[in-house]
Amino acid sequence: MIEVSGISFSGDNLFAPGSIESIIIRNMKESVTVYAYQSKDELMFEIELRKNIIASARAMEQSDMQFANFANSRCNPMYWDLTDAGGFQLKPNVLPSEAILDIYRNSYLYAFECAVANVIIYYHALLTSIGLQLFNDLFQDLYLYSWHFDPDFGIRSLHSNHFLPGDVVYFNNPDFDPAASWWRGENAVVMGDGTFFGHGLGIMTADRMIESLNSMRKAGSTQSAYLANVVTSPSFRHLANLSLNMRGLQSRKIPYIVIHHNESSISCSQYLFYLNMAYNPAAFRNPF
Repeated sequence: MIEVSGISFSGDNLFAPGSIESIIIRNMKESVTVYAYQSKDELMFEIELRKNIIASARAMEQSDMQFANFANSRCNPMYWDLTDAGGFQLKPNVLPSEAILDIYRNSYLYAFECAVANVIIYYHALLTSIGLQLFNDLFQDLYLYSWHFDPDFGIRSLHSNHFLPGDVVYFNNPDFDPAASWWRGENAVVMGDGTFFGHGLGIMTADRMIESLNSMRKAGSTQSAYLANVVTSPSFRHLANLSLNMRGLQSRKIPYIVIHHNESSISCSQYLFYLNMAYNPAAFRNPF
């Protein structure tokens, strides 16, 4: 169900039948979840960003970017410094927009694991949505590593079996081969046509994704990979407010600390758990 300013919103005839926008609207309307917006512009922004997330995922699938664990990550040294942890630190005096666009323009120079692939997709899609000036104002000190993200993204993971095109889901592979631990799971963009994009595997159905991960289990395993009931997305409302007001809050932002865990292909919910442990260690102490 969709509500705009507290009133039920149909969205009929807004977009061409069969378009990704119409599919997003239909999925929202058919959900038991209420998708509430303060204005029609806020709703339109989310639909546009979701469409661009899917487009950025498809562009990544069609590029020459390679899958790699942190030890073997690569980036273009003209735009990024490769850290000892396998992260990409934006070089001084490089525009954030140019560095993100270079990943797509010179894709053969890049290799990274599937968690950071989704963060790159988010940055690229948002750049398409809000333009160069605001993007560069907001993200002046980019660092790409696993699910580390800028506070303005407000990325969250919720337990749910319902997802929309442009969401990120996680295929868990509990019996992954320890010799290839980067196949512990796959972060995948919901493409809206019954397929998912996972960096390193490509675009495929859920059954094919599970089949691929099952081929990378430890010997003798009988536990199948599966689609977890965790859905990840950015804060569309906050990003819409930044875009619609056309102003950045760079001077007020305190960046999150980076959790260098060295575990390729973890879910966003796992990274957020590590992050919460770092900020609130007392909440995670074992009292026994």
